[in-house]
Amino acid sequence: MPEIRQSIAQHYHERTKYDPETIGSKNHQLDWENQPIPFKEYKVGTTIDLKPYLQEKINLGKDSQEGENLSNLLVCSYGLTGKITTIMGTHYLRAAPSAGGLYPAEVYLISRGTTLLPPGLYNYQAKTHSLLRFWDNRTWPELQDACFWHPALENTKLAIAITAIFYRSAWRYEDRAYRRIFLDTGHLLGNIELASAFSNYRPHLIGGFNDEAINQMLYLDTTEEQAIAIIALADLLDIEQNLPLWQTALPSGTQTDYPMVADGELLKYLHEATHINSNSPKVPAWKTQETPEYSEDKYNFPFCTKVSTVTPSILWGKDLEGLRKTILKRRSTRTYTGEAIALKELLAVLDFTYQPHHYFNQELDRNPDYFDLSLIETFIAVSGVDGLEEGCYYYAPMAQEFRQIRFKNFQEELHYLCLGQDLGRDAAVVLFHTADLKKAVGKYGDRVYRYLHADAGHLGQRLNLAAIYLGLGVSGIGGFFDDRVNEVLGIPVDEAVVYITTLGRPQ
Repeated sequence: MPEIRQSIAQHYHERTKYDPETIGSKNHQLDWENQPIPFKEYKVGTTIDLKPYLQEKINLGKDSQEGENLSNLLVCSYGLTGKITTIMGTHYLRAAPSAGGLYPAEVYLISRGTTLLPPGLYNYQAKTHSLLRFWDNRTWPELQDACFWHPALENTKLAIAITAIFYRSAWRYEDRAYRRIFLDTGHLLGNIELASAFSNYRPHLIGGFNDEAINQMLYLDTTEEQAIAIIALADLLDIEQNLPLWQTALPSGTQTDYPMVADGELLKYLHEATHINSNSPKVPAWKTQETPEYSEDKYNFPFCTKVSTVTPSILWGKDLEGLRKTILKRRSTRTYTGEAIALKELLAVLDFTYQPHHYFNQELDRNPDYFDLSLIETFIAVSGVDGLEEGCYYYAPMAQEFRQIRFKNFQEELHYLCLGQDLGRDAAVVLFHTADLKKAVGKYGDRVYRYLHADAGHLGQRLNLAAIYLGLGVSGIGGFFDDRVNEVLGIPVDEAVVYITTLGRPQ
């Protein structure tokens, strides 16, 4: 009986794994003469300056204005938050973290027509904190049609489109950049979700759309840039727009009949193989969804040590002012001291990340949108947590408990697994987001590869912000020896490692 061939998403994942025996061949010299610029320019268009609308204090009242709400949302989602002078010039930092500081995403606004924004298409110019209106015709019906008439777009007047300029990340990370692009997208989605809570918006994530139609609507050069997510923005000051949760993800095809794709071409081939287009099967009616749930405690190991993770929730302050300040000051930690953190600190970080319903009385009065959290699992390697034994644990968010699967200090192994990065060795805790890729492809087709990494990045951004607020250090890691992680830590072999986040005492 012939062997069943892997889908293109599975093939891509295998092809882009790092392995000790082949890692040397994946190191390439950076082409500094063609270093990508992380800002998109337009030769023509009308500029709307958002800087005059920036406010020192959050205003969640009825008297807040569209300009200040939109300005607040965009600066806290993807705005500039600092700059570093280097030998190559000035490097700008943004509210959302990005692998290598390459910022592959572009943010667009589609307006149906509001007091501030006439109908048309707008690009967010982060460098000047402004919107550039580059198309002034009504495009909302095109957007609705491209999103298969998603109900969240029926009464809303604004939508965000996130695109990726692939070369910005591929310049450094080559084909593996696709993973990092969607992790970065997840960071950005996390910021949009949280910043909306103190900007009088409710974002509705849409991952199932006609790729070609959205690309054409935004006038993208698809050899360089393509759409990767849509977010309908409901104005919470308009009662009629306080919409229910809707389904966010749709399946694509599953491609097993693909040619041998050359290195350097694999990223773009995978992305276009995961398109949904006019030839795709008829899209069923969009469904409302219940509160998003994690998997039903997939790994309940017999006789394992179990530790409750129930804990008091983080208090973000009046009108979430503490959250806003944290978003704007967040930085990825470069070095850890190696000192232990307290168990209550770890539990508070996990509570904010995985138990959003605990924050109903702090203005975060809704669950965030993910594509499908039931596909994501979390394992935690503990090296230095006062009150928690060293070892590797499975974290069961529904049961709110740790389940120990290995008894050992893994610091040296983590240093090795994270490609010799000291962050892995010196962190008090290393979290691993994983997914059963075969099962996930069976549910959503190859497009699920986007969903998995975006959801892991979204969780990662909540981890980032909670850790920073509590005075901890935190940093994501996208480069690691994929298969060795499972072997060393005892993570089931079916679980593909999607993302790693480190926590510890900052240097």
